[in-house]
Amino acid sequence: MARLIECVPNFSEGKNKQTIDTIHTLIMKHTDVTLLDFTPDADHNRTDVTLIGPPEAVKAVVLEIALKCVELIDMNKHKGEHPRMGAIDVVPFIPISEVDMAECIQLANEFAKEFSEKTNVPCYLYEEAAKRENRRNLADVRRGQYEGLKEEIGKNPDKIPDYGPNKIHPTAGATAVGARFFLIAFNVNLGTSNITIADEIAKAVRHSSGGFRYVKAKGFEIKERGIVQVSMNLTNYQKTSMFRVFETIKNEAERHGVAVIGSEIIGLLPLEALVDTTNHYLRLEQFTVNQVLEKRLLEIKK
Repeated sequence: MARLIECVPNFSEGKNKQTIDTIHTLIMKHTDVTLLDFTPDADHNRTDVTLIGPPEAVKAVVLEIALKCVELIDMNKHKGEHPRMGAIDVVPFIPISEVDMAECIQLANEFAKEFSEKTNVPCYLYEEAAKRENRRNLADVRRGQYEGLKEEIGKNPDKIPDYGPNKIHPTAGATAVGARFFLIAFNVNLGTSNITIADEIAKAVRHSSGGFRYVKAKGFEIKERGIVQVSMNLTNYQKTSMFRVFETIKNEAERHGVAVIGSEIIGLLPLEALVDTTNHYLRLEQFTVNQVLEKRLLEIKK
């Protein structure tokens, strides 16, 4: 099998078509990596990008994306529903095949060092790449967001970056760079406009407030639709399954007299996660991922 990693850089622009198109065009000129997903979100004012390819090729393309984000995005003008602290907000490296986590940690360090040297954007390492235990959780790294970090960096010793100057970049903010297991971005929409209910349900499922170990969650308003959602990152779907989280949210919503009206996956997810969900809801016996036709066809093509 080929040596492959995935990288899911998120940049802080989901509305400006010109900026979004410029970055998309930049990515598409590269033939040594594959763009799997490119999802702008106007409500969150953020774009998720999913790339896959050989480690060095992916790192080079993501560095080019990051440099363009610094050039085009001004965090002083940025507003959106999603927590953020930088123009290129997060850059996680994920091992896929013939690459281990240690190599992704090394890539994260190399990327953060080179990016900060080229731009003077401070970089914080998170998840498996974290040099401090209190920076393992991305939510802790990003707490206070751009505005809060702008006030604290250079004054609070806890905010000294892992790479780059101990001061905020005047327009591009700061960037979190990490190495991690495959993450599923999973949102559940509620039939209400009451953000308090979404916040309460998010609190019930997220690990930091006593919920599931591998769930990060927050309530968001989807103003264009007049609803709210529980927006989540499932950081280990093998240990905390999608269906278990979904059922808990549904039960909590019913307790508040609210219906779940839909859910969405942002970006990609492993086939195994869907098979687990299918097994649960259809009560299948001894069904495995090898019974999926398309998986077998792909194996034949190899």
